[in-house]
Amino acid sequence: MRAIGQSATRIDAEGKVTGETAYPGDLNMPKQAYLKILFAGRPHAIVKAIDTSKAEALEGVIGVFTAKDVPVNEYGLTMKDQPVLCGPGSAKPFTDRVRFVGDQVAVVVAETEAIAAQGCALIEVDYEDLPDVTDVDLARQPDAPQIHPDQESNAFYSYTIRKGDVEAAFARADVIVESEYRTPAQEHAFLAPEAGIVYWDEQDRITVAVAGQWAHEEQAMIAHALDLPKEKIRVIHPAIGGAFGGREDISIQLVMALALWRLDQRGIRRPIKTIWSRTESIIGHHKRHPYLIRAKWGATKDGKVIAARSEVLADAGAYNFTSNKVLGNATQTVSGPYAIDNVSVDAHAIYTNNIPGGAFRGFGGPQGAFAAEMQISKLAEALGMDPVEIRMKNVLTDGVDGHTQSPLPPPVTMDRVIEECALSSGWVKQKGEWVGPYQQQADDPHIKRGLGFSAGFKNVGFSFGFPERSWATVELHGQSEIERVVVHHAGSDVGQGAHTVFRQIAAEALDVPLEIVELVAADTAVTGDSGSSSASRMTFMAGNAIRGAARLALERWTDEDLSL
Repeated sequence: MRAIGQSATRIDAEGKVTGETAYPGDLNMPKQAYLKILFAGRPHAIVKAIDTSKAEALEGVIGVFTAKDVPVNEYGLTMKDQPVLCGPGSAKPFTDRVRFVGDQVAVVVAETEAIAAQGCALIEVDYEDLPDVTDVDLARQPDAPQIHPDQESNAFYSYTIRKGDVEAAFARADVIVESEYRTPAQEHAFLAPEAGIVYWDEQDRITVAVAGQWAHEEQAMIAHALDLPKEKIRVIHPAIGGAFGGREDISIQLVMALALWRLDQRGIRRPIKTIWSRTESIIGHHKRHPYLIRAKWGATKDGKVIAARSEVLADAGAYNFTSNKVLGNATQTVSGPYAIDNVSVDAHAIYTNNIPGGAFRGFGGPQGAFAAEMQISKLAEALGMDPVEIRMKNVLTDGVDGHTQSPLPPPVTMDRVIEECALSSGWVKQKGEWVGPYQQQADDPHIKRGLGFSAGFKNVGFSFGFPERSWATVELHGQSEIERVVVHHAGSDVGQGAHTVFRQIAAEALDVPLEIVELVAADTAVTGDSGSSSASRMTFMAGNAIRGAARLALERWTDEDLSL
């Protein structure tokens, strides 16, 4: 192959190592103002009143905005359950409530960042504190504080799987393992905190330059909240200082666009910049979901797993964000990559007053896989069986239904993966059974050595029927030969090297040198919707879109040559 499989220099390598690449926090424009956000700082309360008069009177403050300034005070990636700003003055019920410490209450725009911060400190908010709930079990109780009064329950999204007869299978099992697992919240801790600049472009569009993972979805959410046509909103992703899922949901985009738009209505047209501190970043964006998983598995004495029952409780925090989709992947992985005839799964996403859970590398898969691998390892221990042996006895293969009662897309190579990993780690087969390597123990009795083994699988794409999409445009320029290729694709490069891969795929599809392929990326004004740079989907989805566009472009190029 000409480009695929070759070691290509990353498209962004030189700019990043020399410091020439501009991240959102590096962007500056003439006469720019600065924005700061007043966060709730409390987990659950009704905002009875907001007095901004002292902040507005502060010298250097240009504007102060609250919930009453938001035309449509709601947003959300898959469920619009979160206010842009919390407080009185919105038409939508219950937007006057804060539900976690990072809820945004007011926005101050000023001549300097320091003045904006001082303005936030001068805003007086009258809160009526409400009981909070931070535990998923307690949040499910009938008398628990209701996080969203317009919902029937704090358990707002569920998946159910029933396969076979679990109770009958448990009755036949020779060994049963029952355990409870808790996985914690986890912070993405990407190097660059949330930052960006918003301005009016040459076509009079609200233009938000910010690090994100799905430019077109950010554009749509901004347009919805401001009640403007999407064409009036432009989102650009400059260089992105890490993400790991942490930029999939909105952070600063909405309030920046709101402030620019409202100031323009007052005759003030200036760019606005903001950079979150690390503290603001920690409280202001979502985390990996904490999970509580209760699992009961049963197996026969020969190591065949015949029953698995799981209760999966995801702590969604104050809002949905992507909880419903993350829960789906945990539901898929909680029974492991194993062929089990009798399965019961009850999975629920539950509102609490914790910081919301959202996308994080693995997207729910690691939590489910952790519980599954612990269970099968405990079964192996109870049976006195090697951990590789029990996995090979139960692993899914081509044409075998998983617990969702449908086979995985072929080829299913998990058995080969397990075998290769085992062999490379010192396992051997003796008399037809797997035997692990001997572990020499240390002389110090408090030091123990061991070798663990686990297996897992993960989605590529959003799964569960989500309408996948990824658009690409390819331009060919030249005379008798292709001399220049321009690829338009909105996919964000969050550090994974996607933009380099886009160029490689285009070069391969067109059979041209990589050096003549240019990329125009992550700008809603000149690219189609790519879908999100998440769920391990970008190389697959963008790659096929670029490959298809390149083939169409090549066909037209050839047709033009023939017509001449």
